[in-house]
Amino acid sequence: MNNLGLYLHVPFCLKKCPYCSFYSLAGRTDLHHRYARAISTQLRSFIKEYRDQQRPLTSIFFGGGTPTSLPPETLSRLLTDCLHQFSCADGAEISIEANPATVDASGLQVLRRSGFNRLSIGVQSLNDSELRQLGRPHTVADAVQTVQTARAAGFDNINLDLMYGLPGQDIRTWKNTLDRALDLQPEHLSIYELTVEAGTPFARQQEQGLLSLPDENTVLLMLEKTQQALKQAGFDRYEISNYAQPGCQCRHNINYWQNGEYIGLGAGAVAFLNGTRCTAISDADQFCERLEKGQDVWAEKEQLDRDAAFRETVIMGLRMTAGVSLVELTDRFGIKAEIYYSETLHRLIRQGLLHIVQDRLQLTPQGMLLANTVMAELV
Repeated sequence: MNNLGLYLHVPFCLKKCPYCSFYSLAGRTDLHHRYARAISTQLRSFIKEYRDQQRPLTSIFFGGGTPTSLPPETLSRLLTDCLHQFSCADGAEISIEANPATVDASGLQVLRRSGFNRLSIGVQSLNDSELRQLGRPHTVADAVQTVQTARAAGFDNINLDLMYGLPGQDIRTWKNTLDRALDLQPEHLSIYELTVEAGTPFARQQEQGLLSLPDENTVLLMLEKTQQALKQAGFDRYEISNYAQPGCQCRHNINYWQNGEYIGLGAGAVAFLNGTRCTAISDADQFCERLEKGQDVWAEKEQLDRDAAFRETVIMGLRMTAGVSLVELTDRFGIKAEIYYSETLHRLIRQGLLHIVQDRLQLTPQGMLLANTVMAELV
């Protein structure tokens, strides 16, 4: 539990996807250079607190938005700043998210040379009709080419993001996407069910009866086919939505699910250090202006008490198939989960949603399907 990560948020995208509820800005190339300068300023503000930690970073993650909306040279400079200001553990995982429409061979070479060693590609679908429905700015050919080009640039740890339960999607088209993704031989797959979030264009289409989504039984069958295909291909499901070849689990995300500590840079980013969670303002213009004026960028600061931190660690840890160690929970917080949750825990076990395997509290296969319901009972 001594890991320390760094997350850098890039809120820019080529265009806003109709399902996306995250803070991001379509276009705004006018803000790119100013935003990068602001990040460098914020980075330096963390140095004293970081040095008090006296721990090397075990992971760095550039996420978004679409980080590769920024020029590769800008991303390279930002990573160089991070590596100059912070020490890194040997073999640290350094990830960046990319959209196939925003990166080319020369850009990938720049990123790899600068130190990025893990690439997460937002493919979402390997069906051109579905990509158009999702509003994605790339084609299947673009996605395939990006993977091949990334390999040629030296990336040997590649994740593909995929989505199922899409409008008009059926078992056949999903299985085709999955098979084509496996043909690309990624080390990691992040596979999410489409969720229609309030306030998005998809939500408005659904309200108007214009969004035709697969029924629940079809979605469950898609998940079943996914697990079968990936297990056969040698992937281990280590978290509700994440699958990896042996040794290729995403360390950045594992640190987050284990409620570890991390530095957060950028508009809307979250930092968690010394029991305090800080959330930056989700407005890139204001974010830059405040840093230029030497002002605080935090919109919210929350000091978690022992009980809140305990509950949060349980809930996030249960997302992982390995679950949470009851002994480690007691050592870390001085709280026994069996006593703290008492009848609630026993009821969830009787219902077949949780079980204890040796020392670890885990979701059962049925619990995985109803994870949100289980978490609501334990929050």
